[in-house]
Amino acid sequence: MSTTFNVHKPSAYDQLMGRWSRQLAPLFIEFAGVADGETVLDVGCGTGSLTFALTDIPFLSRIEAIDISPVFVEALRTRNIDARVAVQQGDAQSLPFQDRAFDRVFALLVLHFVPDADKAIAEMRRVARPGGTVAAAVWDHAGGMPVMRMLVDSIAAIIPKAEAFRTRFCFQPMTQPGELERVFMSGGLQDVQETELTIRMNYRDFDDFWTPIAAGEGPFGALIDSLSETERQQAATTMRAAYEAGRPDGPRSFTSTAWACRGLVP
Repeated sequence: MSTTFNVHKPSAYDQLMGRWSRQLAPLFIEFAGVADGETVLDVGCGTGSLTFALTDIPFLSRIEAIDISPVFVEALRTRNIDARVAVQQGDAQSLPFQDRAFDRVFALLVLHFVPDADKAIAEMRRVARPGGTVAAAVWDHAGGMPVMRMLVDSIAAIIPKAEAFRTRFCFQPMTQPGELERVFMSGGLQDVQETELTIRMNYRDFDDFWTPIAAGEGPFGALIDSLSETERQQAATTMRAAYEAGRPDGPRSFTSTAWACRGLVP
């Protein structure tokens, strides 16, 4: 599975996005639902935000986690202390599990990085039992992440070659209203429901926000890697001005909204 999502250090990814995924995970689980004795698959587990939130639920019997990145898989294995959890490397478009193997199959903040989301949903449906639940969530890039829009808009305003990246980011597949719902329905899932989940991203200061981005982590890696040293300095200066907004550096808080969708396997 090809991806433009850069992974260097799990700790840097956690600073960029993992800490916000951990806030979103309980809301997602509440929406998707779980029941006593069930088995759950976490597709695109990353560093384990959803996996570890699931381990907080004592009545689940088994939790499997899978990710395309060996860096993430190793990080999750190193941190895990729950005997119910099994982690392996694998592709969301070709899940290495038997048919009907799980009661619930979840994907938190990953389907917009999968080249063929329809194929991934088909695989998630395949490995879920009849009557089981498939659920996913993705950030609303264009309208629901003001801090990231501030980032891509600011850089595109001073560096023309960043305009194409902004367009790709804002209209990345699966991040627009109704897209998840349509993919779930076209994938044959029933009783499909889409909703919004909102958290706040709270930063200590500009460095807390900018450091993992400047290191080329996550979806912004391709953009940062394409910049010259002069352009990186320009981007940092412009972003600091946008973040501070004329006030001294310090804490800032931004809302962030994700689309979440669930459906039942017929």
